[in-house]
Amino acid sequence: MRRLLVGIALIVGSPVLLAPLRADNPPATEPAAARTLPGVKAGGTTLLPNGWSLRPAGKQVPLGDFPVNLALHPGGRWLAVLHAGAGDHEIALVDLKKHKIVSRVVIDQTFYGLCFSPDGERLFASGGEFEVVHAFDFADGLLSKHREITIVPVKEKFIPAGLAVHAKTDLLAVAGPWGDAVVLVNRDDPKRLTKVAFDKESFPFACLFDKEARRLFVSLWNKASVAVIDLSEAKVTATWPTESHPTEMVLSPDGKTLFVACANSTKVSVIDTAEGKGLETISCSLYPSVPKGNTPNGLCLTPDGKMLFVANADNNNLAVFSIAEPGRAKPLGFIPVGWYPTAVRFNPSDKRLYVANGKGDRSFANVQGPNPDLPQARQTLREYIGHLMRGTLGVIELPSPETMVTYSKDAYACSPLRADQGVTAERPKDNPIPGKAGEKSPIKNVIYVIKENRTYDQVFGDVKEGNGDAALCLFPQKVTPNHHKLAREFVLLDNLYCDGEVSADGHEWSMGAYATDFVEKVWPLVYRPDTKKKIGYPAEGTYSVATPAGGYIWDRCAEAKVSYRSYGEWIENGKKLTDPGKARAKALEGHFDPMFRGFDLNYPDQKRADRFLEELKGFEEKGEMPHFIVLRLPSDHTSGTKSGSPTPTAYVADNDLALGRVVEAVSKSTFWKETAIFVVEDDAQNGPDHVDAHRTVALVVSPWTKRRHVDSTLYSTASMLRTMELILGLKPMSQFDAAARPMYHSFQAKADETPYTHVVPEVDLTEKNKRTAWGAKLSEKFDLTKEDAADDLLFNEVIWRSVKGANSPMPPPVRAAFVFPHLKKEKDDDD
Repeated sequence: MRRLLVGIALIVGSPVLLAPLRADNPPATEPAAARTLPGVKAGGTTLLPNGWSLRPAGKQVPLGDFPVNLALHPGGRWLAVLHAGAGDHEIALVDLKKHKIVSRVVIDQTFYGLCFSPDGERLFASGGEFEVVHAFDFADGLLSKHREITIVPVKEKFIPAGLAVHAKTDLLAVAGPWGDAVVLVNRDDPKRLTKVAFDKESFPFACLFDKEARRLFVSLWNKASVAVIDLSEAKVTATWPTESHPTEMVLSPDGKTLFVACANSTKVSVIDTAEGKGLETISCSLYPSVPKGNTPNGLCLTPDGKMLFVANADNNNLAVFSIAEPGRAKPLGFIPVGWYPTAVRFNPSDKRLYVANGKGDRSFANVQGPNPDLPQARQTLREYIGHLMRGTLGVIELPSPETMVTYSKDAYACSPLRADQGVTAERPKDNPIPGKAGEKSPIKNVIYVIKENRTYDQVFGDVKEGNGDAALCLFPQKVTPNHHKLAREFVLLDNLYCDGEVSADGHEWSMGAYATDFVEKVWPLVYRPDTKKKIGYPAEGTYSVATPAGGYIWDRCAEAKVSYRSYGEWIENGKKLTDPGKARAKALEGHFDPMFRGFDLNYPDQKRADRFLEELKGFEEKGEMPHFIVLRLPSDHTSGTKSGSPTPTAYVADNDLALGRVVEAVSKSTFWKETAIFVVEDDAQNGPDHVDAHRTVALVVSPWTKRRHVDSTLYSTASMLRTMELILGLKPMSQFDAAARPMYHSFQAKADETPYTHVVPEVDLTEKNKRTAWGAKLSEKFDLTKEDAADDLLFNEVIWRSVKGANSPMPPPVRAAFVFPHLKKEKDDDD
């Protein structure tokens, strides 16, 4: 171990490892004409739709749905894995000699908490909304004698999360994020409970006993601090500040130093446990001065306390440090792992690292599409995008100094991020999109239109100029003539992907270029069909803990003194149509239209368009408009075949006409020459696509947009945000918009001010579903009061049969964890 530390430390000082860190040594940008397609590349690297890549070190062992925690057995032979995704919640036991799962136990629900008793004879797992802790006896890789320890009455909202037990006591500590408390349970007499409360919205996440079991450390997810509980008095005696979103904690072997992973920052906080003072803060990102976004959410130490490993969830790597000298951590490099690592453990028995990759290392097509005609259909619906994140267990030998050099190079190569936050694409000469924030652009105004949940093939599958599949097109030109006309007259984008999977993380990505660890860990729990709905929708301003450290695009506008206004995004509707709405973000107060109605499927997009055009007229009278506008047009979500509601076709046509009218009005306004309109879906979960479930409908409309052009450059939601930021002179919000490729190829140096004229769809916008419509009774049961409350798979098949006919089974869409395109080779394909 000493040789390893010395060897790696020497390498850190060499140009080999430090070269990627230099701001004057950015990665090479690809040629402007190159076509970039996601998928597996030569050498085994997998390119993701967002421009980042995977090249995981070591061996990958298949796991289940979204592994969120690992518990190493004291004997070193066994590893327990907790799965808390949108599908089955389960505990898997892995034999670390064979690297195989030897047993699995499905539980009703869980959320993060998992630990062995110090003697290894028991295993405990949190029980989610059922307000219990699952307890098992453990022996030889098998769990037995399952019992449930009730923490609070089920009618309360506590949601057990982090767990801890100690050898010298009979206490089990249970953190309750939604209960703002920790409960101390006597393991031998589970009815003996003691509750320790915290301030409201503290969200206690993880628990850790000190070495002598006199104190309990509790990470407060939403308070940027660690609370200290005196166990003899069962009360909080101190609160120690940390970076944002403290999650997992680990103590040095002597118990004198506490390391805290802070997921909504780039860092680990290091605290002296005797005095509660910060010893140092360790930066875990690829570069020292980049925005937030690497998401350090898990960590572990070697038994001698000399090496620290940190799981960077959103950078898909482990940051490695020498901590042999207290308060003077030294970076040793990075180890590339799978997609979204949630936990890392070092096993002294075999000197290996074990990493839970929450979203795995490969994609899965869903060959078994939804079919509600089958008995117990819900049990067969396993290929929804939320269920496809099949995790993996990374098994990595403790690397030698030479291997660390190779791993670090791979980690940097997998990231498009630059140390200087410069753009990651070549800017054509005289392009109206600046090369960096602060440079002038002829475009002064940005209108950002957010729609709901459609894939590319659902709308543009019939467009021959693009990479579409006409057989999957539900809403062709006669239904969406404005989408088609705009794509043909301006730019057709057939290689753009949503960064989010569902609306909960999709809206966060759309407005903040990031979804926090809170959103990523909570939405799968909320989207499960059997959830008790205690937690509720975890995004769009519902919880303060969901707010990313870099804020949202309106925060960047406020910071740069750029005028902005929201129409329906992050706005709570008034109870009545005549009641004003309320902002869900402080920065939007005074910067939104209170009478514009956001998500409400009983309110047509035509009325939203009417309201916006009324506002636009007022802007013209004043001679100025907000430089940034976000406009929500959600009707393409549809209500399925719910009796009395508009048909899916009518809903989508309403959405199309509203968009066409808005674009026409802007194009005929005095602001047109200085305006760009960006249109995208918040996510693409509600439909089939022959390339990938993340590929979506997107448009860019402006006098400065290339006319009659197909842009097949790989873009993502973050690419749109990066482009808008460069126009408006805004700093990136996260590492993802900082690293995203700007949409240079969609713009031209000379403006064409020809206005747009909208087209009326060739379908009945007032057509209503009949009681006899296929899936009408099923649709009555869907919760359509908010985004994604309905079962996505059933909902999507209802829409398919409504459009294609009751006897037309929906083909299985390609649902990939990331993209493996089924594309023909193009002449300009550089793969």
